[in-house]
Amino acid sequence: MANKVVCPKLFRDLRCFARCLNTVPTVPPMNFSGNYDATDVTTTTAPTLLPTDQILVAPEKKVINFDDVKELFTGVSTSKLIKSSLTLQMASMESMVDMGVWVMNSKLMHMPILREVILGFVKSTFYEHFCAGKDLTEVQSTVTKLSNVSLKSMLDYGVEHATENESCDQSMKVLLQTVESTKSLPSSSVSFVVVKVTAICTPRLLKRVSDLLRWERKSPSFNLPWKQKTLPLFADSSPLYHTSKKPEPLTQEEERDLQLAHERLTKICKKCVELDVDLLIDAEDTAIQPAIDYFAYSAAIKYHKDDHPLIFGTIQTYLKDSKERMVIAKRAAEKMGVPMGFKLVRGAYISSENELASKLGVQSPVHDGIQHTHDCFNSCAEFMIHEIANGSGAVVLATHNIESGKLAASKAIDLGIRKDGQKLQFAQLYGMADGLSFGLRNAGFQVSKYLPFGPVEQVMPYLIRRAEENRGLLSTSAFDRQLMRKELSRRFNVAT
Repeated sequence: MANKVVCPKLFRDLRCFARCLNTVPTVPPMNFSGNYDATDVTTTTAPTLLPTDQILVAPEKKVINFDDVKELFTGVSTSKLIKSSLTLQMASMESMVDMGVWVMNSKLMHMPILREVILGFVKSTFYEHFCAGKDLTEVQSTVTKLSNVSLKSMLDYGVEHATENESCDQSMKVLLQTVESTKSLPSSSVSFVVVKVTAICTPRLLKRVSDLLRWERKSPSFNLPWKQKTLPLFADSSPLYHTSKKPEPLTQEEERDLQLAHERLTKICKKCVELDVDLLIDAEDTAIQPAIDYFAYSAAIKYHKDDHPLIFGTIQTYLKDSKERMVIAKRAAEKMGVPMGFKLVRGAYISSENELASKLGVQSPVHDGIQHTHDCFNSCAEFMIHEIANGSGAVVLATHNIESGKLAASKAIDLGIRKDGQKLQFAQLYGMADGLSFGLRNAGFQVSKYLPFGPVEQVMPYLIRRAEENRGLLSTSAFDRQLMRKELSRRFNVAT
């Protein structure tokens, strides 16, 4: 598809905007080491990563090319580039993020007129940038646009933390509709439907189940009559401090609710099998993650497609025990003849994990520095790529980190599995790391965008996390904005 070019007048009107975008602060390269605190990032004096920097495996071998921005942003309209640059610029401002989080949690949201104004602003900026739409009709348009530029979509109903069975049932209905909607979308345009277990099972019950599973790990003779067949949930290095005393068994009502949650996931899995759609189960914080893994693994044992996994669990590599847990689960699945898929991410609950560990006087489960997390992610990715090369399992490398993308792409090319999109694919959040997404796409890999959708007010927790995360990933955002500015400048020169 040819690039769209706006008239010179529009570019003249945007000169002030361009000057504003060019005032980005100096940011460190993607492989910086040091404290996790995002507020420390902007104090680093390392040079800005430039769009012309090539990601190389060796001096003579270019894996991902960021230099040809015309090729990189082929099919992306100029208006889209401008709006994306502006939104990312706002999201990278500390004061903007702090003010936004304060407003969304303030009493202003209880005042009807102000609430309408605030949500209107959010919808026209951050919501439209980071979300695919309020319903499946709007999602279809977004998926089609991504498919037109050879990117796949992960459909994520952005509602979480259900409070009772009624809301869990409602979430299940929307998830079933989401799977069903893939029939009317462009062929092979959807890579996954995403499930948040907190949408089909209350967090309170997930916490109870996690406590009981942790206690069983401490005392293997502990009886859990409701427990289904699953893969190992813990490693020797896994922290168990969340459960300091023996928990009470589930009540009859809790067992009934747990069974209902399993039935909801079963209905979703059967629909995915019917329509040949893969299912990705998102991760949460460590207080409830054992129960989420239990749901994912027990479902993976029951539902798969020959030697290809249907269910993908999520491994958060900022956790110190993440690789050990993944390897143990993968090896156990192999012995059972179960194909297992994983999505690798760095993680999204750093502050809350550190805060809880500090309150309990225990060591944080999160790696001590960002470089350790980078190393863990890359090590997990390398392990899974080798497993795939040997004919076992599948992985989604969900990363905005350019260095990780480079290393994984290089390893995959060396092992000859670049084109195997069923076994290996990359993923980035919708509205973020577009340069990396297009670069990997141009290098021949399958790339997906994670598309949350739902009413604005229901996906606000997601948007707030994205704003916080974008502040922590300032270097990625700055790199994307530099690439966009370079392409906008090129188009301006062509137009004039």
